[in-house]
Amino acid sequence: MIDLYTWTTPNGYKASCTLEELNIPYTVHPIDITTGIQKEADFLAINPNGRIPAIVDRDNDDFAVFESGAIMIYLAEKAGKLLPTDTKGRSKVIQWLMFQMGGLGPMQGQANVFYRYFPEKIPAAIERYQKETKRLYGVLDRHLADNEYLAGDFSIADIANWSWARSYKWAGVSIEELHNLQRWLKQIESRPSCVKGLNVPFATDPSEDEEAEAKAINGVQGIL
Repeated sequence: MIDLYTWTTPNGYKASCTLEELNIPYTVHPIDITTGIQKEADFLAINPNGRIPAIVDRDNDDFAVFESGAIMIYLAEKAGKLLPTDTKGRSKVIQWLMFQMGGLGPMQGQANVFYRYFPEKIPAAIERYQKETKRLYGVLDRHLADNEYLAGDFSIADIANWSWARSYKWAGVSIEELHNLQRWLKQIESRPSCVKGLNVPFATDPSEDEEAEAKAINGVQGIL
């Protein structure tokens, strides 16, 4: 049994959608990041970085895993699905997972913050992060022109990037001309397990997901 500590954010959905796709039993522990509970000692013992998501594997000596990408890899290896075992196949999936973690997530997250929440409107910052987010969407779109999924078969790389790219509107970025990206988004949105993962720890409006993520990125309470 997996204990999942999470909230309604794109990074949280990376974990819950992965658990649902792998059909791994889990118990949800909501961590309301707007209250600062993720900075308290009990949670820091699980995730020293004080961010969601995190998991504890009760079937593996209460082994704790933090960082959403690391959680996805751990779960995929545990189940033997969504991550190839051959060297090249595994590398392709991890490359696109790192693309999300090092690029799309941070850039879109900052686009959310400066476009929606920062106390002062700074046009240069808004433009910088929206343009970089759009550029990264373009990378996905070009790759998806010749590929049904990001790294061969459907994998944790698709879940990770989809969890962020699906809320492009909240960052103020258009994907009107990115037809391959649109096709891929709809294709993953048709997967019942991914849809179910979006209702963890409870169903929300997509805009609320992004608001929670914006607060988490800034370590707020207080910046808004």
